[in-house]
This record gives sequence, structure tokens and C-alpha cells, in this order.
Amino acid sequence: MIVGTAGHIDHGKTTLVRVLTGVDTDRLPEEKQRGISIELGYAFLDAPDGQRIGFIDVPGHERLVHTMLAGATGIDYALLLVAADDGVMPQTREHLAVLSLLGLMRGAVLITKCDRVADAARLAVLRAEIAALLDGTFLAAAPLLEVSAPSGQGMAALRELLLREASQVVPSAAGEERAFRLAVDRAFSLDGVGTVATGTVHAGAVALGAELALAPDASRGRRARVRSLHAQNRAVPRASAGQRCALNLVGLARDEIERGQWLCEPAVALATERLDARLTLWPGEAKALRSGTPVFVHLGARAQLGAVALLDVETLAPGGEALVQLLLREPIGAWRGDRVVLRDAAASRTLAGGVVLDPFAPARYRRTPERLAELVALQRETSAERLQALLAVAPLGLDLARFARAEGLAQPPQLEGAAALQAAAGEARWALAELAAAALGERALTALRDFHARQPDELGPDAARLRRLAAPRLPEPLWLALLARLREQGALAQRGAFVHLPEHGVRLSAAEQRIAQKVAPRLAEAGFEGAWARDLARDAAEPEPLMRTTLARLAQQGEVHQVVKDLYYATQPMRTLAGIARRLAREQEGQVLAAAFRDATGLGRKRAIQILEYFDRVGLLRRVGDLHKLRAESTLFADEASAS
Repeated sequence: MIVGTAGHIDHGKTTLVRVLTGVDTDRLPEEKQRGISIELGYAFLDAPDGQRIGFIDVPGHERLVHTMLAGATGIDYALLLVAADDGVMPQTREHLAVLSLLGLMRGAVLITKCDRVADAARLAVLRAEIAALLDGTFLAAAPLLEVSAPSGQGMAALRELLLREASQVVPSAAGEERAFRLAVDRAFSLDGVGTVATGTVHAGAVALGAELALAPDASRGRRARVRSLHAQNRAVPRASAGQRCALNLVGLARDEIERGQWLCEPAVALATERLDARLTLWPGEAKALRSGTPVFVHLGARAQLGAVALLDVETLAPGGEALVQLLLREPIGAWRGDRVVLRDAAASRTLAGGVVLDPFAPARYRRTPERLAELVALQRETSAERLQALLAVAPLGLDLARFARAEGLAQPPQLEGAAALQAAAGEARWALAELAAAALGERALTALRDFHARQPDELGPDAARLRRLAAPRLPEPLWLALLARLREQGALAQRGAFVHLPEHGVRLSAAEQRIAQKVAPRLAEAGFEGAWARDLARDAAEPEPLMRTTLARLAQQGEVHQVVKDLYYATQPMRTLAGIARRLAREQEGQVLAAAFRDATGLGRKRAIQILEYFDRVGLLRRVGDLHKLRAESTLFADEASAS
């Protein structure tokens, strides 16, 4: 269990921790000189069962609430301190707001410095004042103890309370299932040891030798290996969610890590400048919250300037809840379920708090009924329930890999028949519910009927054009899976890249049929080089315009392939070339390099590039910068997949 202190400056937080643990958490010379806490302090208390209770001592100064927030995120149990001589003070109120908005459910209230107040009536008035302050908060029914750390009054009872609470903590199974994440609140370097980062483990577990990534990471791609680790101030082979942890890292220098970053498994390392959340405005606020309000966004151990956009209401009244989008000036690490606290742009008071629903918030369509339904689904209790609810309201399918990253899961979830369609593209996996698949399939067939009615002399649009007509926002892997399903059902047919209804076909005229028979042997002989329309017209002794028209009709039927203007290939050579491209992709991690394709085919560089660009257009490959990547989901030329 991790215990966090809270309360106004000079109300005895550090003294209380020192008496409980024997550790003075004021480690800086300036702190000792001024007698106030400036930075977060850490200490531990051994329990009889061998467990350790961790303490995070926070500063109470009004200008250091951001530091208090960095320490309060991730604690399990709160101790709110109120000095008997001062009573409830401004930071008492603000720290209570912070703890409440962080979603804490357990804690106790301590009246400190009781030895300085001998008047019982004064203590009775203070207890009534505290009860009024706590009314309606998670501490309303919490234990209230009167203590004096220097004299020892009430300290035995406090120690007994903390040990009892710690014994009742049950590790969260959900926290163990998620990938490892630690919110960095301190980084330093030790002679003979190297870089050390400390923080609270928010999810998952880490072991010696594990590879971790920073999030956000401005340099991108940096990795570190765990050489040694301490949990609850003890050397251990493994640390898990709910513990204070110190990681000795290899691969990162001290100045490469800063407070507010996360150390996490590479599979879930993400950074976002836009996130959707469920927000509650603190009841003590005097004004309603409006869209566009500038705020400081506190998440984990980081504070970042941003702005609020309300999604389902026009204004948010004090004490009310709303769906919001937070737009940040710089990237921040955030995952579904993380707690977020907002303070005003002047950093003078705490405004609101809530829970992150989606770190991949969209810039467009963020207030549509479909998007709001997704945000409602994301408020379900468990990850499995959220997945099923999201799938049911996602008309354009669900990216399972992105869902896993947002949830902090190292692996995408398994659906096992819960979705009508599933598709993969690289590391991405997509799913589409049955009702949505049926609706999109009918939309595609309707678009195809309309195309045939408008252009009866054409075989049909290519698959990419039909997608633009019927479902332009549907992810391409799902679109290809939908087409495959419609083909299997006999609802449509496909020749090469062209799609058409089974009953629709393009009939060649007698002259075109005659020319097609003439050019077939010549195209077959041309092989990998292909044949130009003018050369085919010359060899067949036919007019060039008629030859071009015939070849275009044959290309629409999928009988020949037009690589560039007037350059045509027969189907068999094109299938063999596609097989070579597939083989090269298997050997080169999904990539087809122009030089490798040129060497494998014996073609010149220009012609090799023209063919690769044709494969990009028809959907066998995908152009990514200067690379051509195989679309693993493509069924084009699949019968030559094993060609060498």
C-alpha cells in the first residue's frame, strides 16, 4: 500500500512521516534550512507480515500544488492533515479537492498538533468544521484521529490503523494483466550504478532484464534495459502495480529522463496531444466550465498546458459531469482509465478531475452521435465489456491493436467469433460487427448497381474506386475483407482489380474480338517486357485508335493489364511478376525494394519501378515513402503467391 500525505503547509506532514518511519523526507539543504518541504519525499514502514507500506510526503505550499499532484497520483490511501491551532486552511481545501478528483476511495483525517490546544471546546469546533468540509467527499465517513507526532499522542492508534488497512489490500488482477507502466517522478545518477528512475507502478509488472521505452519520447525509439530494481526500497527480481519502484537503467542517461514521463513496455508506449475524458467540475467552483477554457492538465507526474472542449453539453455546472476533449500543447503519455486533474491557467486553483476514456481522440467528428456512443461504451467496467460495447457501436469497425494500446494491453484481445469480419495489416488488426458488415455490404452493392446503370459499357470500377463510392472511411483491410466475403457469397465478382455484379459483363464487338485474338499471342510472347499499343497495332495491321480502344476494354475486363499508358501485359506474366514481388516481400520483412525487384526480374530499373507502381495502384503493394510494402491481406494474384 502507498500512503500519501496532504494538507496545508506547516501542518505536520513531514514530522508525522518521520515519527512513523524514522525517515526524514526533507532531503534537500534548502528544505532543512527553511523548514518546509519543497520536493516529494519517500519513506517506508515495515508491517508484521513482511510487507512494506510506502509513504509519499508532499509539499503543502500553495505554489507547489503541481508537485503535490505529481506525488498524489498513484497513491492508495490518503492522510489529510489539519493542524489543531490553524484549522482548515486554503491548501487543506485544495488538497482535498485534488484527492477527491483523483478518484481516491480510502483515507483518514488527522487533527495534528493536538498538544498545542488544551481547550476541548476548540477541538469540538474544529471537528465540526472538518465534518462540514468533508461532507459529500470520499472522506466523509473516514476515521478521524487526534495526534501529536512529537509527543506521540495518538501515533500508536494511527500506526495500527495503517497496518490494518494495508493488510486488507488485495492486488488488482486487472493491474497485473496490463502492460508495465511507471510514472517517473525522479531521475538521478549514482556513482558506480548509473541512471536511476523512481516512481509509482501504475500497471503491470517488470523484471530484471526487461526492455522499456519512454513515453512521450521526443527522440523516438529510445530503449532501456532494467539492470537492477528496488520495490518498496528493497532489492527485488520483480516489481508490480501498486509499489514504489526504483529502476537502474542501461541505455538512458540521467538527462534523457524527466519527471512526468513514463517508463513502459514498448508495445504500449504512446504519446497524445488530444484525449477524450469523463470530467467532473469540483462543486466548490464558482463558475461553470466552458469550451475553450485554458487549463493545466495534470496526468501521472506531468503537468501540461491545454484547453477544454465540451462534447455533450454547452456548459458544465459545478458538481456536474460531462464528456470533454482535452487539447494539449505538447504530447503526454495517457492510457484509458488514467485519472486527470485540471487546474486553471494561472495555476492558482484546482478546477476539475476525471478519467481518460480514449487517448486517441479524433480531431473530426468528435461530437457526432456515433462518437458519443463510443465514449459511452468506453465507460463500461471491464476491458472485455468495453471491447464488446465498442464493437456494437462502431459502424466502420474497430482497430484492435489501437484498442489494446489505449487500454495498456501488451497484446490485442481475442474476439473468438464476436465479430462478423476480422482483418489484419502488419501489426494492425481490425474487427467489424455483423450488423455493420451487412449494412456496408449492401451499401457497396448499391453503389455497384448505380455505377453499372451510369456506365453500362464498363465492366465496373476498380476496388479502390468502389470503396471511395461506398465506404470511404472504412479501413482498407476491412474493405478488402468485405469484398472477399461478398465474392464468397456470390454477391459480386472481381476480375483483376475490377469489381462488378455477377450478371453484368462487358461484351466486345466483333471487331474487338478479332483484335483480341490477334494480340493474345504477341502479348504472351512479350513476357516481362510487355507490349506497346502502337507495336501491337502495327503487328496486327490494325488502326491504332481501334487497338487502343480494344486494349482498354480488355483491361476493364481484367484480361490484360495496363501498367502505364499504352503499355500492356498478359495475365500470366503479370501473375509471375506478382509472385516474385511476394517472394521478395517475404525475404525482406514485407518490403519490396526496387533494386531487388529489378535484379530478380532482369528488367531495367525504369520498367521495374513502373510495374511496382502498378502493383501499388491495384492493391497488391502499398507505397510508404520510397518503399513498396506488401499488403498481406490482398488476394490479387494469390495463385502465384509461391512463385519464385
